[in-house]
Amino acid sequence: MSVVKSIELVLPKDAVYLAGSSIKGQVVLTLNSTLVDPIVKVELVGRGYVEWNEETGASRDYSRDVICNNKADYVHKTKTFPVEDNWLSAGSHTFDFHFNLPPRLPSTFTSKICHVFYFVQASCMGREHILAKKRMYLLIQGTSDFHAENPSQIPLFVEAEKKISYNCCSQGTICLQIQMEKNTFVPGEKVIFTTEINNQTSKCIRTVIFALYAHVQYEGFTPKAERRSKVDSSELLRQEANTQITPFNTTKIVSTFHLPPVLSVSGGARDNEIMNTHYELISTIHLPWSLTSVKAKVPIIITSAPVDADSCRLLEGAVLPKSPDGSSDLNAQTNTY
Repeated sequence: MSVVKSIELVLPKDAVYLAGSSIKGQVVLTLNSTLVDPIVKVELVGRGYVEWNEETGASRDYSRDVICNNKADYVHKTKTFPVEDNWLSAGSHTFDFHFNLPPRLPSTFTSKICHVFYFVQASCMGREHILAKKRMYLLIQGTSDFHAENPSQIPLFVEAEKKISYNCCSQGTICLQIQMEKNTFVPGEKVIFTTEINNQTSKCIRTVIFALYAHVQYEGFTPKAERRSKVDSSELLRQEANTQITPFNTTKIVSTFHLPPVLSVSGGARDNEIMNTHYELISTIHLPWSLTSVKAKVPIIITSAPVDADSCRLLEGAVLPKSPDGSSDLNAQTNTY
C-alpha cells in the first residue's frame, strides 16, 4: 500500500484569473502512514506552442512539407512547503499557497495550430521518487493598455451597398448598414448592434446572418530557423435572423452577442509572442435568387484593463459572466418603413 493516499488541489471552481492578479489555493495531502523526509511543493506553469505544416518548393518540379513551430514559456514558479522535523504523520495535511501572476500574459487559447495553457501542479516526493502529483488547468485572461491609450469611444457606422442583377434583365440595389455605440469590448460583455437593410429590389430577403470571426496570425520557424507566419480564421459566434424584408422596404434588426468569458486581446504581437489576434463582425445577406451576397464588416477590439495594486484583491478568481447555456442570444426587432 502506498504511503500517500491522495493529493488534491483546492482552487475556486471555474475561476477566470486576470494577468497580474493573485492565485490562492491549498494543497491537501492525505497519508496512509508516516512519511519521512517528504518534499511537498506546488508549481505554477504557463506555456504556449504553435505547429503547422507548410509546403515549400511549390513553384518548382518538386515540393515538400516542412514543419513550422514555435514555443514560449510565460511563467514558472515553485513553492516548496516547510515540513516541521522533516516528517508527516498519517492523516490529512493542508498547505496554503499563493502565486502572483505576471502582468503580461496571453489568454488561455486552444486551436488546431496553437495552444496557450496554464496549470498549477502539486506533488509529493519521497527520498527517491515522486509519490503523487495533481494538476489543475487555469483560465487566464490577458490584459492590454488599450483603455489607457483610447479613453473615449465614438459610435461606429459601416455601410455596404451593392447593385443586384436578377431575373435576367432586372436590377436593384441593397444597402446594408451596421451601427454600434462602440466597437471595443471586454470578454464576457454583451455586443449590441443595429442592422438596417434597405431592399430596393422586387424580391424578398429572408435571411440575414451575423458572425463574429477571430483572425489569428501565428509566428513560427522552419527547421532552418527561417521565420514563417500563418493566418487562420475561425467563427466564434453565429446568429441567423429569419426575416421577411419585402420589396422596396427598409428593416431594422437589433442583435446581441454574448462574448465568451476568456478571449485573446486584440493587437499586434510583441517580440516574444507566438500569435496575435484581430476580430471582425460580419453581417451577410444571402440572395439565392441572384447567386450573390451583400456583406458589411466591422472591426471589433477585445481588451481587458490591467490589474493595479488596489484592484488585485477584487479581481482574484473573478468569474466573468456568460449566458446560461454558453451560447449567444439574438433579439430581433423588425420595423418596416
